[in-house]
Amino acid sequence: MFLALKLFCVVATAFTTASASNILNVKPFRIDLESEIPRLKSLIKNTRLPAKDLYPAAGLDKGLPLDSLRQLQTDWLENFDWGTQQAALNEFSHYTVVIEGQTVHFVHEKSKDPGAIPVILLHGWPGSFHEFSPIIKPLTESWTSNAGKNVSYNVVVPSLPGFVFSSPPPANWTMDDTARIFNTLMTDVLGYSTYAIHGTDWGSVPAYTLYSSFNLTVRAAQLVFIPFLAPSPEEIAANNITLSDIQKVAEQRSIDWGTTDQGYFTEQTTKPNDIGLALYDNPVGQLAWIAGLMKRASDPRAGTPPSVLDNTAILTSVSLYYLTDSFPILYAPLLFSQYEYNPAFWPEEYIAKIGNLVSYKVHDFGGHFAGLDNPPALIEDIREMGLYFKA
Repeated sequence: MFLALKLFCVVATAFTTASASNILNVKPFRIDLESEIPRLKSLIKNTRLPAKDLYPAAGLDKGLPLDSLRQLQTDWLENFDWGTQQAALNEFSHYTVVIEGQTVHFVHEKSKDPGAIPVILLHGWPGSFHEFSPIIKPLTESWTSNAGKNVSYNVVVPSLPGFVFSSPPPANWTMDDTARIFNTLMTDVLGYSTYAIHGTDWGSVPAYTLYSSFNLTVRAAQLVFIPFLAPSPEEIAANNITLSDIQKVAEQRSIDWGTTDQGYFTEQTTKPNDIGLALYDNPVGQLAWIAGLMKRASDPRAGTPPSVLDNTAILTSVSLYYLTDSFPILYAPLLFSQYEYNPAFWPEEYIAKIGNLVSYKVHDFGGHFAGLDNPPALIEDIREMGLYFKA
């Protein structure tokens, strides 16, 4: 789907971490989508839903239940305030820069600590920079480990090409290209000679490329997803790997996802125009498509502490997608986190084969969207990366 950039530039300020040649390209950015809200509200209000659910007893197994969609539609129309959410998102420092002809939108929040580690956080689908909003500011704050080491971060959160405020890539664009321009963003534009990385879902693809191919600049990585097929139960058993109870839940989630949600993935990857054009000007349709995935891929306890993945978070994510036309051998230390309800599972023994694994954690709360589903755990995991970071 084509991306309509909505740029609102504020008074230019000095961008002290960039070189002189790049200062001219970096522009402060502010989200301003209020003018689109009346039409969005009209479309939501005038969307007619079926009178009854075709699969009333199936729950999420057959997709988002009608009652759930109807409640989200009502919340979107009557209770959700885009102005409040937009103001909260604008509390972050946003910028855009043109790299290799691509407009890259990114959040850049700096720590007050002069020794802060630069880190880039890469989101997935159907996510955006909003996926990390609960953890950005906490990561900039100083934290002291049990061993007395101080860790804080200068946090960079770009929007992947074609997502929300980043321009759509050309047809021959690859995730290796995305990794390359993000390395340029961190080094040439922001002036960081070395940095750490976190990636999830689709963002794990350029994250792992950065980890494996840009290892002179990427000095530590923390992932919750990897771009490799998860091992089958037979493979795990054949390698005499013993799983904990939490890992068994994650393994079953991975099996279930591969059998019942593979159609969703196939449609997105092979026929993006069909689903993109079908839902392009249908916000409630996008809501059903995205909210169903977010609910199925999250911890069943989503919305209860520590999770902040509630209806407001879902509606903010879908609003961003609709309003911006964006629906469609290694030595650096590697840290990995397995969340109990993430619909993909890799045992520690497999992760150890793809990098210098120094930490493998299993969390008993959380799912695919860790930044929303269990913010405190993800903050802790990313902070731990700082203990292994060496510039």
